[in-house]
Amino acid sequence: MSATGHEEQFRKLFLQEATMLLARLGKDLMDLEEAGSDAELIASIFRDAHTLKGAASVVGLDEVARVAHGMEDLLEGVRSGSRPVTSPLVDALLAAVDALTTFIPAVLAGSAPEGEADRLLDELVGSVDGQRVGEPEPESLPLSTQVPEPDTVSTRAPRPLDVSVPATPAAVERRVSEEAQDSHETIVVPTSRLDDLVRLVGESAAAHLRVGRVLSDRLGVDATTVAPYRDLGLVLNELQERTMRTRMVPVTTITDLLQRGVRDLSRQLGKTVRWEVRGGDTELDRGMLQQLSQPLLHLVRNAVDHGIESPADRLAAGKPEQATVILHAMQLGSEVIITVSDDGRGIDVSQVREKAQQRGEDISDLTDNESLYLIFRSGLSTARVTTNVSGRGVGLDVVRSNVGDIRGRIDVRSTLGVGCEFRIIVPITLAVLPCLLVGVGTERYAIPMHSVVVAVAASSAVDAHAEGRPFTWVDGEPVALSSLATTLGSASGEGSREQQHVVVAASTRRHAFTVDRLLGQRDVVVKGLSRLLPRLDVLAGASVEPDGSILLVLDALGAIDRARAARGGETVAPVFEGSEEPSRRGNVLIVDDALTVRELERSILERAGYQVTTASDGLEALARLAEISVDLVLSDVEMPRMDGIGLTVAIRAHPTLANLPILLLTSLGSDADRQRGLDAGADAYIVKSAFDETSLLSAIGRVLGNAA
Repeated sequence: MSATGHEEQFRKLFLQEATMLLARLGKDLMDLEEAGSDAELIASIFRDAHTLKGAASVVGLDEVARVAHGMEDLLEGVRSGSRPVTSPLVDALLAAVDALTTFIPAVLAGSAPEGEADRLLDELVGSVDGQRVGEPEPESLPLSTQVPEPDTVSTRAPRPLDVSVPATPAAVERRVSEEAQDSHETIVVPTSRLDDLVRLVGESAAAHLRVGRVLSDRLGVDATTVAPYRDLGLVLNELQERTMRTRMVPVTTITDLLQRGVRDLSRQLGKTVRWEVRGGDTELDRGMLQQLSQPLLHLVRNAVDHGIESPADRLAAGKPEQATVILHAMQLGSEVIITVSDDGRGIDVSQVREKAQQRGEDISDLTDNESLYLIFRSGLSTARVTTNVSGRGVGLDVVRSNVGDIRGRIDVRSTLGVGCEFRIIVPITLAVLPCLLVGVGTERYAIPMHSVVVAVAASSAVDAHAEGRPFTWVDGEPVALSSLATTLGSASGEGSREQQHVVVAASTRRHAFTVDRLLGQRDVVVKGLSRLLPRLDVLAGASVEPDGSILLVLDALGAIDRARAARGGETVAPVFEGSEEPSRRGNVLIVDDALTVRELERSILERAGYQVTTASDGLEALARLAEISVDLVLSDVEMPRMDGIGLTVAIRAHPTLANLPILLLTSLGSDADRQRGLDAGADAYIVKSAFDETSLLSAIGRVLGNAA
């Protein structure tokens, strides 16, 4: 290999390593600012800056090495104790990290402006104390006699790179390999290869189904009775599941970006804000997380700008001067829920309604909860002053649009003077979606299961009309009803006795559609539609069936919007005159320290006709039980003060509560954890990763039925 080839290989490896080092430096610097002083963290930051300098020298990028050396000089003062950790110092070092992130690719491409390194050094030092740093040490030894630090390849190298330099490509590869082993033996793989792998696995599964179709049609053999065919299906299912996992990344992949957004904006606005991440190891599809990064960044910046009060206002309101912004992620069944909450001023609903009226919107029929969602309307802003952050009425409408693009929904909860929470619910992946298949006339459609509320026979639902518009009763509540055939403009077997009602939900809206047949549930490999086709909001994508036909996947929000447009744009009122109070199935006490889980479970149970009371831990639950009578306790296990096991034991030991049904819903899924819950006296045990609405309601129904 020529010297030029060696140099190119070095530089590719350096770019990979530098990207990793700079990302870690950015996160560690923000952690250091919060800690104030942490010898181990300071040593780690210094090592990374030193490693970056040495690696840049090895590949002959002297300008990059000089900037890294300037950072190293500042950090040496911190390490020795002569320079305190201050916000201006962290600002300067973070600015240098940002600058190197763009400077290094420019240097490698030969497009860096002349003198850029000097400018970066001047900015780095000038923003701290005005002293010039970053010049090479005069006492540096020649490369042949200098002993490198244990965590670096070398500190100096001649330029251009010569193949006789001891720092060989193998040495750099070994260093990168060691870093990779420290990161759970991960390797960098182009995302296009993962996408190709997912596509090929999907094609293999479709080909397997086609083979089964051939066995049935041409040979008259039931494919499921052929052992090799059945075994191949099991292997393909496992391969598909594991392939999908390769696309999964933890939420922490983007939390550094969000933390930086909170830090920079709070300093700009003179606010003190603590950033907290919970459930950062929750995983979801890489592409989906990338599309969520900007909506989440807007939400955290919105929390700092709109939600968090000034320190003086917080103290006057009896709050601590330091506010808190929390990002909480969790998996529930086939969905991931990410919340952004703050303990700020909350949303003033009256102000939102006033702004909407000023824009000429009719809000007379909206409840306060429905009025909250006006903040997602384009052009509506409650900011008093227009700045480069807020006041233009754009942002939250884009957040809702972006979340909708990945088939998710967004909810908001707010208490004036207490705080606000935005909740984004998305499927774990869009590549393979569990779907309900329905028939309309001769056509078949797939509806993603995360949008399906319930499917019932038309004969079991009470149909009615209000002002000439049909609706159906579901769980004691009226839901607008439309024909899916009419909505989609396709032929239907209207009047068939087999017709069913499928109720779907999107954002805060529900709508029922009449279909001719329910064809079952299965995983569907969803593919995007060609850009040559006109965009249809009612379609989420398509899939190729075993017989070669195309199965269209419907988008719930688009279908609801289209159906309501056909009905004249009016919605069915939540309560009708003369309607009976919906029957209640019982009172359930929900106990969970996560607000998101409590509210999600509350919404599911209330839709199913249960009365719901909530508590945030075991002690609060015992206090509730002393005040009210409940029919069942639905509790988490891991909670502060008193956990779910302790609560179960306390209930079983109480003379009047001993027979109260208890259902534990937790993320602890091992056999030992399950047995511990049952030994404590729980009647049932559900793992959150396997949670869905149907299984929860079925478990509650079984427990209450057994108790009866």
